[in-house]
Amino acid sequence: MTIFQNMNITSSALTANRLRMDVVSSNMANAETTRGMYVNGEWQPYKRKMVVMQSDRSPSFSSFLHSEINKSQNNGVKVTDIVEDNTPFNLVYNPTHPDANDQGYVQMPNVDPLKEMTDLISATRSYEANVTVFNTNKSMLTKALEIGK
Repeated sequence: MTIFQNMNITSSALTANRLRMDVVSSNMANAETTRGMYVNGEWQPYKRKMVVMQSDRSPSFSSFLHSEINKSQNNGVKVTDIVEDNTPFNLVYNPTHPDANDQGYVQMPNVDPLKEMTDLISATRSYEANVTVFNTNKSMLTKALEIGK
């Protein structure tokens, strides 16, 4: 393990959680967007997006045991994809809305503000914890360099 590997791991988590916060912000900003995507000749509401993360390690335990550990490998976390939530759209009765159907219902995005705020709090707390780890690691490295004085 290199001296800076802990910082690399922590910084990968900081980057991933920042992206989570950005995606949640995008979802909240589009919670009322009824014309998010043009599909098959008609407008569809905005679809909630979610971040998919995974460990940045070797694919399997046995391959990790039988291979030389790559010194430059981060072993942190990485974002593999941003996927759309396929839960059904919310139907709201509003016959005066320009996007209302013949029965007066409007398809609204599948964004639940409560769920988004929960995800945002989770991402924020994770981000804060990783900042604390990064600062502690930096402090330990500084103290280790002062030993030689």
